[in-house]
Amino acid sequence: MAASEPEKKSGKKWVPLESNPDVLNPFLTKLGIDSSQVASFSDVFGLEEELLAMVPQPVLAVILCYPVTAASDALAKKEDEDQASKGTPLDPALFYMRQTIGNACGTIAVLHALGNNASTLVPAEGSFMARFLAATQGMSPAEVGRFLEDPPEGAPNIEEAHQAAAAEGATAAPSAEDDVDLHFVAFVHVNGQLWELDGRRSGPVLRGPTSPASLLADAAGVVRQFVARSDSVSFNVLALTGNPAGEE
Repeated sequence: MAASEPEKKSGKKWVPLESNPDVLNPFLTKLGIDSSQVASFSDVFGLEEELLAMVPQPVLAVILCYPVTAASDALAKKEDEDQASKGTPLDPALFYMRQTIGNACGTIAVLHALGNNASTLVPAEGSFMARFLAATQGMSPAEVGRFLEDPPEGAPNIEEAHQAAAAEGATAAPSAEDDVDLHFVAFVHVNGQLWELDGRRSGPVLRGPTSPASLLADAAGVVRQFVARSDSVSFNVLALTGNPAGEE
């Protein structure tokens, strides 16, 4: 995967998603991953070892929803600059895209989780996810972001599914124009490395070694750092878990 080039954000905004399995699992099914048979999102109720042990296995990705502050943005900028100066190599197997739509970070995180597990979670033939991955193969992260925002005629379009999911939350959804201070990122395992994927950043962030068995624990270690730097309690963690037995 090539490093992402800068791109201008459009003025397009969506109603944000709620970090809630009851919202995201039907969304998964609409995208082409049957959440009752193939994979589903589960709550991670805490970062302590005994609570992590309650999460179903295998864990395929972790999604964090956290409060954005000026300090967190400044740290992200510094990390991006440090990674660029070190010339951290990016694994070509990574699926990464930029976010060009306001409030679309929840959907971007879901796409990052699914896109980096496409060989395990084979999307249904003809589904959005199957068509989207095929159509964007070989594109740069910025090009994938623009494709999602403004798909060509006849191309897969996720906006209707996103808006339907945004209306399903347990709390009243804000409007698309509201300033929202919560942001989603995804953590995935690719070839022995833990990557943090955030469509607002200049590229994927390498967080160290991991494995399929330790992905949840290793991602939780990074999340603990997010929590330690914040006075807020507005953190939510979900795990995308596989269901190889096809059992509900």
